[in-house]
Amino acid sequence: MQKSFGPKINDTQTESGLVNINVAELAKREGILEEKERQLSEKQLQVETKLVEIEKLRKDLIEKTEKTSKMSIDEAKQILLEQVEKDLSAEISKKIKAAEDEIKLTADAKAKEILADAMLHGVTDYVSEFTTSRVKLPDEEMKGRIIGKEGRNIRTFEQATGVDVVMDDELPDTLILSSFDPVRREIAKVSLERLMEDGRIQPQRIEEIVERTKQDIEKIMCQAGEKLCSDVGVYNLPAEIVCLLGRFKYRYSYGQNMIQHTLEETKIGVEIARLIGADVNIVKLGCLLHDVGKILTDWEEGTHVDRGVQLAKKFGLPEKVVNCIAEHHEDKPFSAVESICVYLGDAISGGREGARNEDVGDYVKRLGDIEKIATSFDGVDRVFAVQAGREVRVIVLPDKISDDELPKLTHDIAERISKEVMVPGAVKVTAIREVRGSESTMTTPQ
Repeated sequence: MQKSFGPKINDTQTESGLVNINVAELAKREGILEEKERQLSEKQLQVETKLVEIEKLRKDLIEKTEKTSKMSIDEAKQILLEQVEKDLSAEISKKIKAAEDEIKLTADAKAKEILADAMLHGVTDYVSEFTTSRVKLPDEEMKGRIIGKEGRNIRTFEQATGVDVVMDDELPDTLILSSFDPVRREIAKVSLERLMEDGRIQPQRIEEIVERTKQDIEKIMCQAGEKLCSDVGVYNLPAEIVCLLGRFKYRYSYGQNMIQHTLEETKIGVEIARLIGADVNIVKLGCLLHDVGKILTDWEEGTHVDRGVQLAKKFGLPEKVVNCIAEHHEDKPFSAVESICVYLGDAISGGREGARNEDVGDYVKRLGDIEKIATSFDGVDRVFAVQAGREVRVIVLPDKISDDELPKLTHDIAERISKEVMVPGAVKVTAIREVRGSESTMTTPQ
């Protein structure tokens, strides 16, 4: 049996002691927390006091600054914004200027590259030619047979072909065929060669040969037109236009054959259009038809540009193609980039070395002759030949030429220029009569 020693403590006394200890500990901790809370409240009060003092100081500084600078906060902000904007504008301007300079250098180089590449595509093995209007005779006896009894053979020949037969004493074995129409001249040349080969030179036979030659030449021209369209890649054109284009085979401009010029110009224009992203099909058709008015000699008066535009409208071609024809000599402002491509192709082809046979001296002389003719009329003050001689601007003296007299003056000048100066195409004469009035105010005393 186990025995216990010392006083006996029950469970109730133990629990009571522990409770007393916990209460005292809690009271102590509560006191500590209250002290810390008091300290925090004091610090918060100090902070708030400091904040009030700082805010007051800030307001005092702002007020003193405004008084010193004599401007409000909004005004100061505006000045700062303007200064920043000014600094940024200067920086932006510098960057824009640098970019523009770089673009110009790049654009010039790119433009040269495009034109060089386009001209390379337009290179042909063609050199300048002249119209052949001479026929070699086998002997002098043949000249007599061509003339015929009392000149009946040669009269029939001239009437049937529409050309003049010129006999030069210095060239006894040669006949010269003269006509403004190259197709008629070609028909006459071929007919005369066939007659000499046939040997039966008489009026009836002349008419038969000439008629047959006309049909043959028409076929040749239609074939030439079809080949030209095929070479440039234009199809489904009306047959009438195709045959008209074939007349380029016998048409020359300053010694430059029109088929070769059209083919060359189209290659250049199309390549420029391709490189810059223009409509290649419009440029191709515009280049092909740009000079079609030069062979429409039986149409109403006007420049070859006017006649070409009329033809394009007659067959309902697209408006952009019509504009290419109308603007290829800058008679009208360019309406689209395609017109510029056609203009450039035409200018490069016609202006390249060896393309045409007119030198600078002849060109300057022609312009001088035009201005001299217009200046010779009474009442004319000054004259300017512009657009390569295609237009003449005449400034008249208003006290000598009235408004009613202007139409007659322009008509007389145009008629005389057409007779005395060889100018490709039509020449437009524009007369300007200007009357000015001026008056000074009365001088007031000082």
